[in-house]
Amino acid sequence: MKILKKTKNIILDTLFPVSCLNCGQPDVWFCESCLNRIKPLSFQVCPKCEKILTESGKTCQWCKKDYPLKALVVATKYKEENVSKLVHLYKYNFITDLRIPLGEMMLRALTKNDLPLPDIIVPVPLHPRRLRWRGFNQSQLLGDFIAKNLTPGFEIPVVSDLLFRKRYTPPQMKTKDYAGRRENLADAFTVTDTEAHRIRNKRILLVDDIATTGSTLIECAKALKQKGAKEIFGAVIARQEFND
Repeated sequence: MKILKKTKNIILDTLFPVSCLNCGQPDVWFCESCLNRIKPLSFQVCPKCEKILTESGKTCQWCKKDYPLKALVVATKYKEENVSKLVHLYKYNFITDLRIPLGEMMLRALTKNDLPLPDIIVPVPLHPRRLRWRGFNQSQLLGDFIAKNLTPGFEIPVVSDLLFRKRYTPPQMKTKDYAGRRENLADAFTVTDTEAHRIRNKRILLVDDIATTGSTLIECAKALKQKGAKEIFGAVIARQEFND
């Protein structure tokens, strides 16, 4: 079996050689040199109003009432060089190895900002229909990378089977107005009663790839809060600009 797999990889590497998507360096999808040229976000803002600079992306005092996210750490700008390209190729060209440079961006942002260490990491789930189409959950792969590397020598548990997307919704990118995006995801996520004990009084890091209005993260955080989660923090690669 190992010989067949090795042979397959040799054939694929010969027919479709891997090289850095930016500079062409061989044997890597995105090299460390190009990764280091992507500027990390130099500041964080309140995840709700996006107007007030806050420490480590914490929700400001005017927005925190009844807001389920304690903070949201954004790694870089969506329009930063190569970021949107990498995300698109990761999600829609199914280049799963790009979880490594994208996860590294998120990891650097998390270590730079002073957030409490989570008890568990929860990736934003895909609806089973979309998961079958894509073949992987991009948020889970990012969550797995963060779990293995945030605290070297101690892997944070990734819990991917307790938060569910209970109804299929059109992709947020196809919904062009703010209110529509909020309505699109209203009550779309749930935690089953039989699994609620796993998050009760837990500090959770919610991981997604891109946020725009933040509706996905908010609805996920609401579902987790309703089942007893103590605090919920979010982390994303970037927050896409949105004009209401």
